[in-house]
Amino acid sequence: MATATTTRTDQDIQSDVLDELTWEPRVQPHEIGVTVTGGVVTLTGWVDSYAKKWVAERAAHHVARVRAVANDLTVRLPGSAERTDAELATAVGRALEWDAFVPVERLEITVADGWVTLHGEVEWEYQRRATERVVGRLTGVRGLSNGVTVRPAVRPDTDDLTDRIIDALARAAAVDGEQVTVRVRGDAVLLEGTVHSVPEREAVERTVWSAPGVHEVRNRLMVVAG
Repeated sequence: MATATTTRTDQDIQSDVLDELTWEPRVQPHEIGVTVTGGVVTLTGWVDSYAKKWVAERAAHHVARVRAVANDLTVRLPGSAERTDAELATAVGRALEWDAFVPVERLEITVADGWVTLHGEVEWEYQRRATERVVGRLTGVRGLSNGVTVRPAVRPDTDDLTDRIIDALARAAAVDGEQVTVRVRGDAVLLEGTVHSVPEREAVERTVWSAPGVHEVRNRLMVVAG
């Protein structure tokens, strides 16, 4: 007999996403519209900060059977949160300087109409993600484009890197490593196979990025019901 987990419809997913947004204390769910087509969630409406836009997206990703999220939320800043581009650029620079994981001297910051664009190079993916996390939480940010690239300081040995990634996936509690195929070409890693959720797909990618010398991760993992 079919179970509820194998016969979930787009309407079921929509209901769960709405419930997840209601459960998330950092957003106002009545401001957010949710539609689902083929397991792809689209968020519409407006929020009063970029941080809330990001939180709403993460909440949707946490729901089972969600294949992808299209975040069409608009950021409308209240008057108290408005900053000039010069003020925001200064705030971004200071915030990045205070973060121990961000090599701010390697970054370029551009702000236009509240939209922050970052460029530059870092050695690790966690540093690139840290720049996005730091800037996304600042008051006055309307949007963020992270153009920071990862440029490792070392060149990995292909066989050694493959073995280390496979071992790391096997250790990860949130990952079913047996369903993931890892191929290494120079400093680029190709991921293929299946996972059970978007968070698991992201967990696999984060694990791979932690390997030394990785410059690029091509994540072709498919989210399938299981």
